[in-house]
Order: sequence, then structure tokens, then C-alpha cells
Amino acid sequence: MLRFSIFLCSCLAIDAQSGLDPARLARIPVQLKTFVEAGTMAGTVTLVARHGKIAALDAVGYTDIESKQPIRTDAIFQLHSMTKPVVAIAAMMLAEEGKLSILDPVEKHLPEFRGLRVLEGTTLRRPARLITIRDLMTHTSGMPTNPPPGIGELHGALHKTLAEVVLVESQTPIDFDPGTKWQYSNNGIAALARIVEVLSGMPYERFLETRIFSPLGMKDTHTFPPKEKWNRMPTAYILKDGKPLKYTADPLGEGVMKFRAGAKYPLPEGGLYSTASDLFLLYQMMLNGGQLNGHRILSRHSVETMTKVHTGILATSGPGMGYGLAWAVARDSAASPLSEGTYGHGGRYGTYCFIDPKTDMIGIFMIHREGGSEERNSFVNMAYGAIID
Repeated sequence: MLRFSIFLCSCLAIDAQSGLDPARLARIPVQLKTFVEAGTMAGTVTLVARHGKIAALDAVGYTDIESKQPIRTDAIFQLHSMTKPVVAIAAMMLAEEGKLSILDPVEKHLPEFRGLRVLEGTTLRRPARLITIRDLMTHTSGMPTNPPPGIGELHGALHKTLAEVVLVESQTPIDFDPGTKWQYSNNGIAALARIVEVLSGMPYERFLETRIFSPLGMKDTHTFPPKEKWNRMPTAYILKDGKPLKYTADPLGEGVMKFRAGAKYPLPEGGLYSTASDLFLLYQMMLNGGQLNGHRILSRHSVETMTKVHTGILATSGPGMGYGLAWAVARDSAASPLSEGTYGHGGRYGTYCFIDPKTDMIGIFMIHREGGSEERNSFVNMAYGAIID
């Protein structure tokens, strides 16, 4: 048991039109507090919204266990793989401008992919078909999960440009014929970001800033966070023997790359930093069919295309789940706590979101701790349990 009082900050908006029970929403920080008291996590920020309004925004616990500094609702978290859908949104924006089709072969826009081979045993052969942009988004490209040995140190140093990284990855054989299997691939998302960079004529991270974050008012979302905001980033932990330990072994955690100082690589497969409130704006845009506060980011058709299952019966990210265009999509509510058609994504340090068109609800769970999901599952169940209409 941690021997200190547990900080809890709650901003609960009682809105009769949300169809959410305020008393049930108030249970969320109380229950999450028990996990802090049990010593399995340092702190968390959660957000529940429905019908376009934030109904609950809570901060529970600490930004750092040793200093006992209370966590705040404006804490800035590393999103890790929650970045991936944002890259896909950027690509879909370019598709709407006629600059690409999701059915385009990757090599049409990145010539370095020409001549790519499948490694089958010890034999190299031509793939049955070319990798498409859609394959990159659905993780069915056959590209390996992580950077090849030649740049295996990439995620610990971030010392190469996106163009340099994708060039190396384009020369690495793929693991299977595109479209025949599902394999989570950071490399595939890096290639997608490089396509965004090439076709937009600007650095990938600049495209996100100017075309998505700024119009939506996401003022605390960054690829390379400014130094004046570093103090808002919680300590990163890893769960060991049921207890969170400071994650000094991970350069992106408490190592040299935590703040991306001196980094070249924008890490499109998992590099964004954001707050719960900023992410609400992005996800509400999706739930609204592509627009928010007078700014249209995507067409309704693009949103619908992104958030339907594209992977058929292929086994993907978990029971009852399929995969859309960089979104995990619930296809069987009997095997998942989510409504059918709900989409979202998680991140390596435990962050998670769900966007449910059926109930018109958004849930955001922010944490800086690798390992374990009991707290997240508790949050999801309680968020759904607050629906009363």
C-alpha cells in the first residue's frame, strides 16, 4: 500500500441532455483511486463525453510517485500507437484532394519500394501483388513489425530522418503476400507518413500541425514538444511484479529521448504527445462525420470508410475486433465490452480511446505505464455503465 494520500481532481459537468448519470460518472475516479492506493499505477487522466459535450474529466493520483506531485487534467502524455490513426487521417485528407487513392500501390508514390520481395524460408520471391496504401493502413502489407537490424537502434536514438528510415525499410523483404494476413507493422505506418510528406510537399509533422491540430484547436498536441511544456509530462513507468517502476530502460520513457531533444525522426508510428482535452477535439471531429466548430477535416464518406472493418475474418488486435484504416473496430459486441462499430486505439504506455457512434460517446484513458490493462477495462465498463437513456 502506498503510504500517502491520493490526489483526485474531478471536473464533472452535470448535463441532463448527455444521457449520462453524474453519480455513476463520479464512480470512475473513486474506483481508479483504489488502483493508485494498491500501488499498481501512479496516476491517470480520464475523459467521458457524449452528444458532443464533455461530461467528466478526472485526474487521479500522481504525475510522479517519488515526488508525490499531483497529476493534473492538462497533463501531456506520450500517445505511442494512438498516433497511427492520425497518420491515416492525414492520408485520407490527401485522398480527398485527389493526390492519392488508398488502392494505389505504395511504389507509385515511393519508388524505392519497386522490386520488393517476399522472404519465404530462405527464398526471395515476387509478391502475389503489390503493397497498397490500404495495406499500410490495415496492417496487411506484410512489412515487418519494427525497423530492420540495420537501423534497429532507431527508436532509442531517433537519429535519422523519415525519408532515410523508409528508404531502409523499403529494401527489407516482406513476411507474406499483401492482404493475406494481419501483422501489426510500425514500418507500414512510417511508409504511410512518408507518402503524406512526399505528396503534401511539407514535413509530415508540419502537415499534422497546420492541417489538423491548429484548425481543431489542439494546442497541446506535438511531435516534438516545446521545452516549456516538458514539466507537464508524467513520469513513465513499467509494471514489474505488479508495481510500477520508473522506466529508465526505455529511451522514450525516462531515457534520453523522453522529450525528443535533438531528435530527427518524427516517429509517426507512435510519436505524438497530447492531452485528454485535445484528443476529445480530434475524436469529436470523427464522431461528427469529419468536422468540428466550422472546420471540416474529412468528408463523412472518408470517416465511414476509415471506421468500417477492412480485414474480414483475419485475426487482428483482439477478441471481437477487426481493423479499419488504422482504427481497431469492434465487430462482435459479444466478445468485446464495446458496442459493435465502436472504433479506437491504444498505445504502448497504456493510453486508450474508444469512439462509439451507436451511443454517441467518447472515452479517453491516459496513463504513462507499460503493462497491464485492468484499470483501462474498469474505466471502459464504468463509462458504459453511466449511460441511462
